[in-house]
Amino acid sequence: MSEDCNIKKIRNNCYRQSKEQGEFMLQLRVPGAVMESKWLDLVRHVCETWGNGSFHIGLRQTLNIPCIRAESIPAVNAYIKPFLDEIECSICGVEMNTDNGYPYIAPRNIMACIGGIHCIKANINTQDIAHKMEKIIYPNPYHIKISVAGCPNDCAKAHFQDFGIIGCTKPVYDIDRCIGCGACVKKCSQAATRVLKLNDKHKIDKDTCCCVGCGECVIACPTGAWHRPNRQFYKILIGGRTGKQYPRMGKMFANWLTEDCVLAILKNWPAFSDWVLGGKPVYIHGGHLIDRAGYQKFKDFMLKDVTLNPEAMIAENINWAETEYRSNIHVKPLEQHQSVR
Repeated sequence: MSEDCNIKKIRNNCYRQSKEQGEFMLQLRVPGAVMESKWLDLVRHVCETWGNGSFHIGLRQTLNIPCIRAESIPAVNAYIKPFLDEIECSICGVEMNTDNGYPYIAPRNIMACIGGIHCIKANINTQDIAHKMEKIIYPNPYHIKISVAGCPNDCAKAHFQDFGIIGCTKPVYDIDRCIGCGACVKKCSQAATRVLKLNDKHKIDKDTCCCVGCGECVIACPTGAWHRPNRQFYKILIGGRTGKQYPRMGKMFANWLTEDCVLAILKNWPAFSDWVLGGKPVYIHGGHLIDRAGYQKFKDFMLKDVTLNPEAMIAENINWAETEYRSNIHVKPLEQHQSVR
């Protein structure tokens, strides 16, 4: 039986339209991808009561519940209110009305690797910064995809996001604890950027300009001659995207930022999106917004009122490397250009 429903409104409520008429898939946000196991009971109840008994772990780390009928959505929204209250409001500090479910779908769930709560390679607590970023970007009508990686190994695929965050470190070398074994040199050569070498005194020389900040030397050292400082740093990658026209990896926008700087920069994203789109939110990758505005304009927007820490470095320019599914896809009539004028 066919029925009328406002698909756009339902989609904005974080329900994805199904190929089966009148059915939708709820996407529960879990910023940082860690939650208490008690919420699995809620997921199971929704699946078995209003869905078909199954659920999907979304590629953006959402908990997806398919086969929900449009007429069941108000009841589902009422039932998931405690989940939203705790995950969004209590944990992330988001200010929003949860009586009718999610207010927007545009900012996608903030992804994260397990990070510092478990992984020995992690330089940061990925969940902590994901929760802080959620408060900045949600709720608002402008699209953005964010992922947080605990180290430059980038298991969280920060290189393919509108805004990718990578935790990094500036390892401290204690020459008196070094026994000259070369374990750190070997590890850096195998897993990182080959910035370490043994000198003629069997101590370590480091090419600091090319250090990626992974901390592999810390893990490899048997005597603790390398250690992570108390201060944490971050990289920001921008403009990564998939798609059917010209996918590309993101490029580094900023390096050696403190957390305060990362959050201050992210706060400028909605204003940048609003300016590029003329106040009319539509689904579009952040990389396309940067392309329309031009990198220099993007940089001006994102650094507005941001006080950078002394170690911070910002890209003067960015040279993108796209995969063009159609040769010369950007060559088209002038009236079809979408650059912001």
